[in-house]
Amino acid sequence: MTSNIGDIAPGFELPDTELKMRNLEEFKGKKIVLSFIVAASSPVCEAELCTLRDSWQEISDLGAQIVAISNDGPFANKVFTEKNNFKFPLLGDYTSKTIQDYDVLMKDLLHLKDYNAAKRSVFIIMEDGKIGYRWVSEDPLKEPNYEEIKNFLK
Repeated sequence: MTSNIGDIAPGFELPDTELKMRNLEEFKGKKIVLSFIVAASSPVCEAELCTLRDSWQEISDLGAQIVAISNDGPFANKVFTEKNNFKFPLLGDYTSKTIQDYDVLMKDLLHLKDYNAAKRSVFIIMEDGKIGYRWVSEDPLKEPNYEEIKNFLK
């Protein structure tokens, strides 16, 4: 599958922190800021999602919904969410299927064999279900350009 600008965004069905299955369809009709993070509770991911949390109202006012996806299970994500009071769903892609569908799989994270994670990346899915914005980092320590994301939504 590809995940380039103009492509239809791959669908997903993943558990949230309450073990409720969530899918892309339920967010249709608004823009979706889809953030793939490397690992729950890691320092850079915490900085990124806290920045998104602090921009949540502004992003919502621009007609968009934030959805974050990590490779972690729902329990690790729940601890991370409660600690930081995230107001958006953090979904667990513990099989890495969605991460692979969006072509952002990072193999052997921190040189640990078979420890796969998501590359830090942000996609904005438009109301028509197509990808309008794509940012993928090969460097797990690099944060996205939050102003660029907000400007795109405007």
